[in-house]
Amino acid sequence: MQVMDIITLFAGLGLFLFGIEQMGAGLEKVAGHRMQRLLEVLTKNKVMAVMVGALVTGVIQSSSATTVMVVGFVNAGLLPLSKAIGVIMGANIGTTITSLMLSVKLDFGVIFAAIGLVLMLGGKRNTLKIMGQIFMGLGVLFVGMETMSGAMQPLQSWDGFRIMMTEVSNPVLGVLVGALLTAVLQSSSASIGILQVVAGSGLISLHGAMFILFGQNIGTCVTAMLASIGANKTARRAAVVHLLFNVIGSLLFIVITLTLPFEMWVRQMAGENLRLQIAIAHISFNVVTTLVLLPLSSVLEKLSFLVIRGKDKQEEPMRLTYFDDRLFSTPPIAAKQLFQEVIRMGDLVKANLDYAITYFFAEKELPLEEFNNREKVIDYLNAEVTAKMIELRGLTLTSRDIHLMGSLFHVVNDLERIGDHAVNIVDIGTARRKEKTRFSAKAVHEIEMLYGKISVMVDQSIDIVRHQIIDPEVIARVKADEAEVDRLCEELAEHHVERVKCKKCTPKNGMLYMDMLNNLERIADHADNLATSVDAPDAEGKRLLW
Repeated sequence: MQVMDIITLFAGLGLFLFGIEQMGAGLEKVAGHRMQRLLEVLTKNKVMAVMVGALVTGVIQSSSATTVMVVGFVNAGLLPLSKAIGVIMGANIGTTITSLMLSVKLDFGVIFAAIGLVLMLGGKRNTLKIMGQIFMGLGVLFVGMETMSGAMQPLQSWDGFRIMMTEVSNPVLGVLVGALLTAVLQSSSASIGILQVVAGSGLISLHGAMFILFGQNIGTCVTAMLASIGANKTARRAAVVHLLFNVIGSLLFIVITLTLPFEMWVRQMAGENLRLQIAIAHISFNVVTTLVLLPLSSVLEKLSFLVIRGKDKQEEPMRLTYFDDRLFSTPPIAAKQLFQEVIRMGDLVKANLDYAITYFFAEKELPLEEFNNREKVIDYLNAEVTAKMIELRGLTLTSRDIHLMGSLFHVVNDLERIGDHAVNIVDIGTARRKEKTRFSAKAVHEIEMLYGKISVMVDQSIDIVRHQIIDPEVIARVKADEAEVDRLCEELAEHHVERVKCKKCTPKNGMLYMDMLNNLERIADHADNLATSVDAPDAEGKRLLW
């Protein structure tokens, strides 16, 4: 094997990996939100969960990406572990489509690249250009595979490589090689494609390829395991279930291969096409393992609890729970997940606001640990989500996502300001108790009445952002409430000045009361800003919800 052959081999590998990346990126732009929504509305049916996992992975062609998505959903509390297990099993089945396509002896490279070029150059609509990217990625993938295949031909006459491939026929060594290869490439589709190239060039027997294949299924778990680092215990259990599934499946098929005529069955189904033989073996591995372990999913769940012990702290975590930097590779999903972080921020702000009012009226000091923790998380989310949105704006987004990101910049700022006013209200409550001052019953009733209106306003505004409501009547109601709050604050301020003049309230009480009115009025202003942040549709006149 000459130097040029080695360079050609790496060039083919580069094209192959680039093709997979481009194809997956294009598919996720087209269907990313739909795929994610499909995962969110899973039924309790285990079989349906498997089918959804297979469908999602079949579309985006990455079981690792699906499993990372599942880990993120579990971490965010959107998907219970019991449902996640079925999706993970289905993801392993869905990833077999690429190996099946790579086994067919057609010049897909030329066909797909030509289709992709026509769509990218001739399509004026963004959707057609993305479809062109998908087909172009497929074409580059097959060209890369054929380039690798040609570069490996000289290895057939190299005795050293033949001896090495013979050693790989050892089950343990084969599994280790397969696991290491997939862990390095971070893609089971890519590593199995390389295995098909090696086998198709006559450099390895089906027997040796089997054990490498089993190891590749274990190696694909590395991505999910890495994604679970820093996640909650339930999310880490989902990654452990993925690992257990593939380890148990590998052990099962090592036994089957060594004790049963499994190779003969594969040859009977696939003929003499070694690439197809590997594809059939890959499909058999995942389908049979799913059939065996799906009824035992509750056992896998219990095993994951044995591996990852204990419970998560109930304290709000100082981190992004819906978003991971890896999602930048799929901008539509990244936008959706950042949106979820903003909604999480809104819920934390409302919780702190309600607690601040309770704290203000309480006769005795109330604990502030949870309040202070939420305030720190709110400040953290303000900085972190803003930074991520700025980074995301530099990537390829749809017009709807661009419009949404623009409105969310203002939403995050207004939410953070409401959180600050909640802190101010707590400080006023602390000062009131420290000074041992009491408000009159009339003053207490006025603040309770005013906050009742503002609380409803904030709930409505957060709901408008959550569901991206652009109904003018709904938004107009919030604006009318804000005007009413302004009028009430002026009226209540006049009432309190009269009480101070009549010495029904002390000057210190008067200052605290006016501080409360000012903070509550500003909260109403920010709630109005939240409602009007989605006052207009995007450039296409559509709602911004996915």
